[in-house]
This record gives sequence, structure tokens and C-alpha cells, in this order.
Amino acid sequence: MSPSTPRTSPGRWPDYRTVWRWHFYAGLFCVPFVMFLSITGSIYLFQPQIQGWLDRAYDSAGAVQAAPPSQVVAAAMAANPGWALHAYQLPASDRAAAQVIVGRNGEERRVYVDRGDLRVLRTVPEEQRFMRVIFHLHGELLQGDRGSMVVELAASWTVVMIITGLYLWWPRHALSLRGAATPRLDAGRRLFWRDLHAVTGAWVSVLALLILASGLPWAKNWGGYLKEVRQLASGTAIHQDWTTGRSSEIAANRAHDMAGMAMAGGGMGGEGPAGALQVLDRVAPTVAGLRLPGPVLIRPPAPGARLWTGASEAADRPLRVEVKLDPTSGAVVKRTGFGQHELVDRVVAVGVAAHEGQLFGWANQLLGLTAAAGLLTVSVSAVVLWWRRRNAGVLGAPVPAAEPRFSWALAVIVVALGLLLPEFGVSLLVVLAVERLVLRRVPPVGRWLGLRAA
Repeated sequence: MSPSTPRTSPGRWPDYRTVWRWHFYAGLFCVPFVMFLSITGSIYLFQPQIQGWLDRAYDSAGAVQAAPPSQVVAAAMAANPGWALHAYQLPASDRAAAQVIVGRNGEERRVYVDRGDLRVLRTVPEEQRFMRVIFHLHGELLQGDRGSMVVELAASWTVVMIITGLYLWWPRHALSLRGAATPRLDAGRRLFWRDLHAVTGAWVSVLALLILASGLPWAKNWGGYLKEVRQLASGTAIHQDWTTGRSSEIAANRAHDMAGMAMAGGGMGGEGPAGALQVLDRVAPTVAGLRLPGPVLIRPPAPGARLWTGASEAADRPLRVEVKLDPTSGAVVKRTGFGQHELVDRVVAVGVAAHEGQLFGWANQLLGLTAAAGLLTVSVSAVVLWWRRRNAGVLGAPVPAAEPRFSWALAVIVVALGLLLPEFGVSLLVVLAVERLVLRRVPPVGRWLGLRAA
């Protein structure tokens, strides 16, 4: 939310020019990521509709006289020798093909099986499905944990960019709402781009901060810190309904590998593999009768455990329910709904559902799309403003004050942000060290970057 001209006031805190410089450098780093994440996030908002369209060919592939789940899973595993059962997904309708998820060495495949003649219709690596690719592009740039940390770093600096932008936008001497709440479209190109940037940024800022905050629990470092703090506070292991980085997903898949191999080896109550598979025929009707919000997965028990699991994987996470089932009778032994989870889990579930556009239907999707469009508008207008105002031969950063003032209040805010957003804190220390020890000692570089006062 760039100002038209720099203003300084010795008696005012914080110094306007200093905030402007923070905003400029934060935006310089963040804008490419904000644009990319806005585009990929907009696509993922419509994940249920897109995935349904991609799977439309299998929605009527099943027969009225369907084979039991045990035979369906056996057909899927026969087509993938050496792979263990991870989950059986209840068909969405009587005519839909069955979907079986098998895994090996932390990887997963999704197998579509015609329930009439047990033909394998399609086998696709889970991470190569279109929406999973979008998911990993958005969350980790297809670079695993390293990409997750880069996205987290960009999100942390975007918070700084938004906060400083709001300070720059705040109408201190405005006599009307034009230029503050509504853009001046008839005041020339310079004010048009300035107002488009500032006003749009102000309108979407709160929503953007909520989106950023709701995405942090998924990030490799921030999510890991949250889990460690929770475990220290409770003194017990924490089992979260979300993963933190790609390595966390692989670890979860390996746990499912062990469960599937235990079943294949007859490690469940002395049953052989065929008998273990037939447990599905007892538990599947029970889970189907519960009419849990779809998609619904049935998983074998973990090694050393006895109970099977039926779990709703609804995109609207507060609707999710998990049940534990007795393999002998197929009866429900335990049911865990949204209200039985810890407060932190419930808050994160609501936040993630809103982040993904699934908390309150189409309105949530349209609100997320509006926020993404606003962030794209802010980013494009920022590039235009920067390109138009920069001088030849320099980056275009606002010139620092000749005698910058130190502020304890500003220092406290920066430290608080550094503690709340650890990647921001660490990166800020690195940037300050490089600036003081290297960049300022090379005059041409310092002038180009705008590190030296005019």
C-alpha cells in the first residue's frame, strides 16, 4: 500500500519512512509468492467440484450386483503385488466404482475397481492426482519440506507487509473517504494505481491475515513448533488431524504400510490374509449405515491393535467423525466427533476448512476467491507502482532517513513478531547481519539497494 510521497515527522512514532522501507522490502520478497499462492489457492478452493469432474467416468462404472469389499480389495491388491492395503473408500453411490488405496515405502496408489466384474479401471499414484499436485504446489512448491519452509517464510513476511501497509494506508488527514475507502478512478494514472493498491489492500487485509494464520499449522516449522508445545503441555503424544510438511505425510503413510502388512501377514487375531480381508465385509455395512459425510475411508488396525477405523474425510472438517469397529461383530466400539477433540484441534479444523473454502459452502469458496483476486490486484498494482516510480540504476527502495531514530516500541513489536513467526525472526536477523557486515561495506551495492541515505 505504497504512499505517493514520503513523509516524516520527528515527533511521530513509528517513522513513516522507516515503515515504508519495511513495506517495500517485504513486498519485494513476498509479491511473487503471493501471486503464485493466490492462483494455486483459487484452484484448490474448488477441489470437490474439480475432483468430482475428473472422476466422473467412474461414477457409473459399478454394477447393481456389486461384489463384497473383500473381493474388491483383493482385486486391487492382486493388480499391485507387494503393496499393502491403506484404506477402502466407500463408494459414493450404488453405481460408482470402488476406490482402494494401497501403499508401499511411504507411497500410495489409488486403484479404481469395477464392483461388478472386479476389473481394475485405473491405477494412479496418489501424489500425481491433479488436485494433489495443486495441493503440493500451493503448500510446498513441489519441493517437500524445503518448499514448505519457503512458503512459510513468505507467509511470515507477508504478515509484515500487510501490517506495514495498513499503517501507510491509514487516513491521517483525509477529508473524505475517496482514496481511503474507495479508489479515485478519475484522478489520473498515478493516483489510480496508488488508490487501487492501497484501497484494495485495506479491504482484503483482515481476510488475508486470517487466511495466512489458518495455513500456518500445516507449515513444516510452525506446525512442528505447535505440536511440540502441545506435547510439552500435555505430557503425552499428540495425534493431529493434519500433517506438517511432506515428511510428516510420508511418516503417516509408513504407519499405514505397517498396518496393511500386518493384515496381509495374518497379524490380527490369528486370521490369515483372506480372513482379515473378510473383516471388511463385516465393518463396511456398519460404516455405510452411519451415513458419515463423505468421502469415508475404512482402514485396518495399526500393528498390535485390533479395532478397525472408519473415518469421514469431509472437506468441511468440523463434520468429520471417526469410529472404531470390532472386527468380529462389526459393531461400533467408539465414536469421536468434532466436539470430542481438544480446543486447539477444533480451532485449527475450522480455520483449515475456511482456508480451503469448505466451511460454509459456495459462499466460503466465493469469499476465498475474492480474497485471492484482491491479493492479485494488490500485487500487480505494487509492481506497476514500483516500475513507474523507480529511478534508473537503482532498485527503487525508499531512501532511508539521514539520522534514523531508535524506538523501543518498534523493537518490542519486532521481537513479538519474531517469536510468533520464528522464520521471520531468524530471517530478519540474517538480513540485518548481511546488510551491516557486507552490503553496506560495498558502496555501489548499498546505493543500488537503497541502504544509504541520500
